[in-house]
Amino acid sequence: MPSTLLGRWADSNALSLGVLGVGNIGMVHLKSALAMPDVDVVAAADALPANRDRAERAGVARTYDDYTTLLEAEDLDVAVVALPPFLHADAVECAADAGVDVFVEKPLARSTDEADELLETAREANIAVGVDHTLRYQPDMAGVKDDYDDGAVGHVPYASITRLNDHPLGRPPADDAPPEWPLDPDAAGGGSLIELGVHCFDVLEWLFGDLEVRDATMGQSLDIPAEDAATVLLQAPETGTAITLHCGTYQWEQLPEVNTRLRLEGITGTISNQDHLPENFYASAATSALSNVASRLTGSGPDVFGPTFYLQAHYDALADFCTAVREGETPPVDGADGRRTLELAETAYELAEAAESDTLEVPEVMT
Repeated sequence: MPSTLLGRWADSNALSLGVLGVGNIGMVHLKSALAMPDVDVVAAADALPANRDRAERAGVARTYDDYTTLLEAEDLDVAVVALPPFLHADAVECAADAGVDVFVEKPLARSTDEADELLETAREANIAVGVDHTLRYQPDMAGVKDDYDDGAVGHVPYASITRLNDHPLGRPPADDAPPEWPLDPDAAGGGSLIELGVHCFDVLEWLFGDLEVRDATMGQSLDIPAEDAATVLLQAPETGTAITLHCGTYQWEQLPEVNTRLRLEGITGTISNQDHLPENFYASAATSALSNVASRLTGSGPDVFGPTFYLQAHYDALADFCTAVREGETPPVDGADGRRTLELAETAYELAEAAESDTLEVPEVMT
């Protein structure tokens, strides 16, 4: 990253950061940034008054009802784009106009074509793009990679990954109607494969290198417009590993249950992410909560995200991006990584559609 890009914050140790969109995941990023040293969260934007109120209660000095207004009014180094996918490209374009580096919630875009335009805009403006692919930041996934890289089970002919949750409907009983955009494949970019599968693609290529999609099928357990289940068969040419990936948004998820399974079947044994999970989520949470209280009393930094397994991963991903920006380096999970997951998803959609068409084809009857 050229030195001119560093001039925006060279006179201060703190990066000036704004959060665009403070819904559920936006608040996670907001609280992460507020807990970081050398990061100054100056503003947040959201169309919903209730979300702006939450951001203000969390400690943000200024809020806006439109992200374009925030980018025009504030002098930022970094913007976290936590908006629905159909707004990502526009938000990055606005940030590029302001010369602001962006950390974008996954998926990076709704398609590879949209991602290409977004990344070209970023290149022309000389801004950094990071993507919030957090599975690789979870300690259970990091544990699997460490074991694999150490050769704990030798060659791995087969691996499998499953990621399930209840997005976007949530656990019953439903108090409020879910947001409309997650149920709209045009707004979200797709269904479960875009919501969850892109995370799985990212962590699998992190482990095994470039992947090839060999086959795929999509399913619907619920009466919604997009798939709520996807199964993909992959091959990793570099390692010779065959992989099955399944993701779905049809199963409730609540800690301490973690509905993500990764298994590597090696020639001398098995590596599983389950072997690297905390022994007791709730005991860990209680310990961290007590530690936080003590830290506040002594004035040292609290382990803000200690009780929450997933939130710590989001914190670490954003912290790594901020460090890369500060040091003028390429983000560890950058726009190319985000685009790659979309490319794999699109291939899976195409194969699933082709298979469905072949199945539904009516043979010609000769008379």
